[in-house]
Amino acid sequence: MKMNRRKLLSLMGASPAILAGTPAFANATKAAAKIAPGKIKALNPRGLPPAIQLIPMAPRLNSLDGKTIYLIDDTFPGADHFLHQIALWFSKNMPSVKTEYRVKAGGLADDDPKLWAEIKAKGNAAIMAIGH
Repeated sequence: MKMNRRKLLSLMGASPAILAGTPAFANATKAAAKIAPGKIKALNPRGLPPAIQLIPMAPRLNSLDGKTIYLIDDTFPGADHFLHQIALWFSKNMPSVKTEYRVKAGGLADDDPKLWAEIKAKGNAAIMAIGH
């Protein structure tokens, strides 16, 4: 069975326009067609992803009265203004709720163990402003 070079190149993801190139490439294509006529072997480029470990959400509070809520800024542009508006809303509508504004070290995916320890020790809840 003779393999069409254009079809072979198309299956390999190459443009048939390269047939107009050097004769050495054309000879290599012929050699590849002779090695495995009509068959192409490919590997999956995605590989196997690691298993996902699910972490449950924190339990919900029955009430916010008398609680401390940390407002966490991850430095996304405008997050500070948004969080200050949330603090203003709490001060007007729920004055018994204490808000603590903090800027998280690093970006969104970076860890901030010192801040997490403070929230765990002194806070009851957290609102983190994450940009789009």
